[in-house]
Amino acid sequence: MNFDKLNAAQKEAALSIDGPLIIFAGAGTGKTRALTYRIANLIEKGIHPSAILGVTFTNKAANEMKSRVIELAGEYGQSVWISTFHSFCAAFLRIEAKNIALTPDFLIYDYADQINLIKDCIRELDIDEKKFKPAYFADKISRAKDALQEPESFEERSRRGDFNAAILAKIYRLYQSKLKLADALDFGDLIMQTVQALLAFPSILEKYQNKFEHILVDEYQDTNHAQYMLTKLLAAKHKRICVVGDDDQSIYSWRGADISNILDFEKDYPGAKRIKLEQNYRSTPKILNAAANVIKNNNSRITKRLWTQNDENGTVETLKANDEIDEALKVAMHILHAAQNNGNSFLDFAVFYRTNAQSRVFEDTFRRFGIPYTIVGALRFYDRAEIKTIMAYLKLIYNPNDNISFKRIINSPRRGIGKTSLQNLETLSIKKNLSMWDAIPFAKEAGITKSSVIALESFAQFIKSIIDIKDKADVLTICKRVISESGYLRELEVENTIESKERIENIKELITAIGDFLKRSPDKTLAGYLTQIALVNDVDEVQTDGGKATLMTLHLAKGLEFDNVFICGLEEGLFPIRDSSFNSKELEEERRLAYVGMTRARKNLYLCWATQRTLFGKRQYNSQSRFISEAGFKDEFAVRFFEDSLRQTKQFNNGSPKHFLKPNFYKKKTSIDYLPSDDEIIKDTVYEIVDNSPYKIGAFVKHSIFGKGKIIEKSGSGDELKLVVLFETGQWKKLLAKVAKLEML
Repeated sequence: MNFDKLNAAQKEAALSIDGPLIIFAGAGTGKTRALTYRIANLIEKGIHPSAILGVTFTNKAANEMKSRVIELAGEYGQSVWISTFHSFCAAFLRIEAKNIALTPDFLIYDYADQINLIKDCIRELDIDEKKFKPAYFADKISRAKDALQEPESFEERSRRGDFNAAILAKIYRLYQSKLKLADALDFGDLIMQTVQALLAFPSILEKYQNKFEHILVDEYQDTNHAQYMLTKLLAAKHKRICVVGDDDQSIYSWRGADISNILDFEKDYPGAKRIKLEQNYRSTPKILNAAANVIKNNNSRITKRLWTQNDENGTVETLKANDEIDEALKVAMHILHAAQNNGNSFLDFAVFYRTNAQSRVFEDTFRRFGIPYTIVGALRFYDRAEIKTIMAYLKLIYNPNDNISFKRIINSPRRGIGKTSLQNLETLSIKKNLSMWDAIPFAKEAGITKSSVIALESFAQFIKSIIDIKDKADVLTICKRVISESGYLRELEVENTIESKERIENIKELITAIGDFLKRSPDKTLAGYLTQIALVNDVDEVQTDGGKATLMTLHLAKGLEFDNVFICGLEEGLFPIRDSSFNSKELEEERRLAYVGMTRARKNLYLCWATQRTLFGKRQYNSQSRFISEAGFKDEFAVRFFEDSLRQTKQFNNGSPKHFLKPNFYKKKTSIDYLPSDDEIIKDTVYEIVDNSPYKIGAFVKHSIFGKGKIIEKSGSGDELKLVVLFETGQWKKLLAKVAKLEML
């Protein structure tokens, strides 16, 4: 092996192949390079590739790691098992299904399927949907499975008087029974049932312990208890486990991740070697310094200091805006200016925000100025109604016991089967403990009309005709038959609307996607395709090469990088969000989230905030986030504006750029091919206003009730002079100066 491309710490990680090893890899420090060289070195040292297991969290990361291993180790790298946790467990359960009383042809339910199944449970148990939302139960059940908890855990809490736990236990138990009837597993089941199988069957555990002599776990800080137990069980015999992660980037506690897994690794594996990767290859020194200043305020962390040899060719700036419209406008104009004058492509820019609700104003503004953009985490291709309908056909063909898919497609296209007939069929299926598919032969017993019975039998005949070929034909052949023979495409063609035409185009794109799957996947079966699609997540679908700016939440930004990053909404109560300021554990995770966002930037980082914002229908005055001050901008009100570089106006009319662009600008084509020229931009006139009042912005005052504070905004004059004061308590108050009786300090 040639280790010349590795720095000293990476080389040490690649060469340390005996015993447990923990690698604390800071953001942008080349952890994937260290991991892949380590795997290649293991192969060169004589370890059989099939004895090496590498697990991570996204298909994108797994595919990148696999391709790099093959590049380094050649054909030997093909035999290394590298996948996501969920993909590994899905494969394990299919292989061992017959040994653990599981149907090998199980379906994997995604979140939408899970919600629909929970809705069925809510209706069957006659629970008030207004009081208990399906998403609430879905989250509680998922977290229980992350913690390896069965319904009995909720029943125990209910015996102690927890009313919600009693309802959860009923839903959880019925939900699991319906999954079993449908031969389906959800994401939580994949890992929980794998762990349960390893614990229940010592011979199976020994088989996989012997098989995997070396285990590598990426992003270990994101593991939940079930994933922790899985890797601990597999590594128990040889203890040749290498985990890589960064406690400073642990941001998923809300979905079960436990930061103590990485912080306590050396307690779990006494004598484990520790290596720190601290040389950053992504960002400028200024960005790293700002990020380090923020994260050092956390207590639950392993101390590390990132450094870089990169040139200081960028900037870290704060951007203060009047409101969310002003914030989006300033971001948009900066992007336009950089695209026109600095040779930047729109894909070089990313806008991060704490909540999805913040994206709307950016979308509106970007559309207005012709900035092409893509939203990560919005409606995914496979979440579109027409795609889910075709996928439901494929799922039912693969597993006819799938009631969720059955109900989705039974009237797509319309077959004249009424709502009452379907309800009667479902009631009969529950009574007989059958799937709705298996209940079709008994439809007459349910009091279903003759025409509906005929329609059900015709539907069943069609599905059976394709079931007969599902084990012989590839998934593309099956899908084409569904599209052409089900009548769904024909119904869309007859509809002949703009929406139906778009749906038809998406269905054609699905055919293309399946064709791509057949080219790259060794498993060309329907089962292989459905498994792959079920395990696709938002990050796997991120496309950053389409010439578009990227909009996304901070949680989805992890693992990505951009030349220019805007972190927006940096205000107390929004980021850090709501009550996290009063909970040290939650506040530390919010700070880690800020750190993740900051370290996505390669060259330029902009920390943006607005003095007031309308969010979720409420107008609120905001104080600047503590993260801005922690980043090194000590005077929270001394912020830099972009007037010089952006030729930007200070006068706005309802958020619109008044006196900024000539009227004919909006009549021109606003796209990636067109940017406003200098003669289309009117210089703003700034009027000097004489202010003789003692209440200056930044002045310190004292109120008889609220105590000491600082004036941070003012409006009006004379008797109508209004002040916004930030008090030491953290409260904001808007006061009328003439009645507030403020004492100047």
